[in-house]
Parts: sequence; C-alpha cells; structure tokens
Amino acid sequence: MIKAGIINVTGYAGMELARLLRFHPEVDLVGVTGRSSAGRQLDETFPHLDSMDLPIVAQDELEGVDVAFSALPHKASAEACVVALERGAKVVDISADFRLRDVAEYESWYNVQHPAPHFLEEAVYGLTETHRNDIIGSRLVANPGCYPTGALLGLAPLVKEKLIGPDVIVDSKSGVSGAGRALSLNVHFSEANENVSAYGLTGHRHLPEITQELQETDPDIEWSVTFTPHLIPMTRGILSTIYLKPRDNRIPISEDGQKRLRDVYRDFYADEPFVRVTDDPPQTKQTLGSNMTQVYPVIDLRAGRIVVITTLDNLVKGAAGQAIQNMNLMHGIPETEGLRGIALYP
Repeated sequence: MIKAGIINVTGYAGMELARLLRFHPEVDLVGVTGRSSAGRQLDETFPHLDSMDLPIVAQDELEGVDVAFSALPHKASAEACVVALERGAKVVDISADFRLRDVAEYESWYNVQHPAPHFLEEAVYGLTETHRNDIIGSRLVANPGCYPTGALLGLAPLVKEKLIGPDVIVDSKSGVSGAGRALSLNVHFSEANENVSAYGLTGHRHLPEITQELQETDPDIEWSVTFTPHLIPMTRGILSTIYLKPRDNRIPISEDGQKRLRDVYRDFYADEPFVRVTDDPPQTKQTLGSNMTQVYPVIDLRAGRIVVITTLDNLVKGAAGQAIQNMNLMHGIPETEGLRGIALYP
C-alpha cells in the first residue's frame, strides 16, 4: 500500500483528496495537516468525511509517507514540498509553485520570490494526457491549474497536429469553489447569487501556464492567447469555450472539415480514460464529482472558426482527481485507480 499524506486538508482541494483517497484500493491515507484545525479529528471537522478517523496535525508532523499532496497556497506550498522531498516522499503540488518553468515569469505573476527555484527544472507539468511519459517515474509533479486543464485539453489535438493559427481565445466560466475557502466579498452569497462577473481581464495567473504549454508543444508559432475567466453562481464546474482559426486551410470550413475535425479529436483521445469527445455540447453537471473532461469540437461555418467546448469538475479533474491520476502513474499503478466514479447528476 502507498502511504499518502495531505498537506492542508482543510481547503477544498485537500478535502476532495481525502474523499477520493478514502476508497483508493492502493492507498492508505496515514496523515493530514491543517493550520487552523490542527489537533482536531478529520471526520469531526468535516462530517462528510465519515469514518475517516485521522487527527489533523501540524505541518511539520507529517512524516513517513510515500507521497505527499500539497494543497497549500503558492509560496507556502513550495516550502512544504521541499521538506517532503527531503524526507524521501514523492510530491504532487496542487499549487502554482512548480508549473511555470521560468522563475522570473512566476515571480512576476505571483508577486513573491520563489522559495525553491532549483526544483523548477526537475518538476514535471502534470497534465496527464500530454505529459504521461514524463510523469511516470518522476518524484515532483506540478498539478495544472483548473482553467488550464480545460483549455489545454481542448487545444491539444489541434496544436499537436499544427492545425490552428496563433490567435487563441479562451472564455471560461467557473463555480465559486474555484476561489477557495478564504472569505472574500465576491463569493458572498448576496454578491455571487444571480450574478455573472468577468475578472482577470488584464491578465490572469493561469494565462502564462496555458501559453507555456502551447509554446512547448508547437514552438514554431508565437502564440497570442486571450483568456477571460468568469465567476458564475454555482459551486463546482468549469465550462470553457475556445475560439480558433484554422492554419492555412488545413481544416476546410465545410461539412467535410467538420468530420475531419471530429476525427482529429477522437483519434487523439481514443485511449484516454478521462477525456470523452461528445456528440453534443457538454454541460458542467455531466462531469460533477468525476475525473472526466468532456470535449466538443465544432466548426462555425458562417464565421470560419473552430469552436471547442470543454467541461470538467474544477475540484476533481481540475485539482484532486488529476493529482491522484498523477500519483498513480508515479507509483506504477493504473492511472484510473480510485477514480472510476461517474458524475453525480442532476
């Protein structure tokens, strides 16, 4: 059995990790940490984690684990990850601390000095479907952000096959759990309910992550990405609408092009257990609580654009589920272990 620990179980991603690991057949969750809840029992603090009789301990008390999941905020997460690595654990970091390869880029977007820049070269970007071979055998994986997961899974087939031009527009809507548990005015019920708002219009921290991965996949293009996130009044889920132009008519704007586009996606994701190319535009409830991403590519014949819709659960495939998928690969077990649950609907 793999002995696992969760650093900062008291955030939404940490809680979701505990829920999913509870019935993982290859994992024994032996330790969880929390800053404000240290000294309390996990299932008493969070009654939905029924029968998980674990004490929440201080961060420095997490020892003897084979894998540590860090769900701390940025900067604090990197510091905790280094300690876990030095103690011999493999690490999946759910924060942003090891996602960007350029330390100056990270420090510019996150306005902090990186506490462990020497690990950036070693860290593997954990979008499982595109970095699987690098994840296998690695000891430090940077779990992707929730928005980039949906965006990049929608873009990957076209970028890999060099079928689109450099201009990319990603319009994303997310439920309020993506903002975390910290109190802030914009997620108060009276502010968020019956309301939709755009944010990050001059640059969101997930933008350089999307651009980095596009650039590494096709370095011959200077990518120009517009990313606009929106907050919508629901708890979980992300729906992204991606607008693209075909490169040099490589996908014709026609019914034949429509068929070719769908074939590109179906071929690319044919063997992926957690990406489904759908026949109809997907909805966020169709992925609620599951590790699945649904992808729907279509051509707007009037405007001459490719439009790709993706949906996922921001706390599962966008955080905890993908982290477990990566852990499975790091330990040489089937990546679907512990993640076979289907969506909760309606």
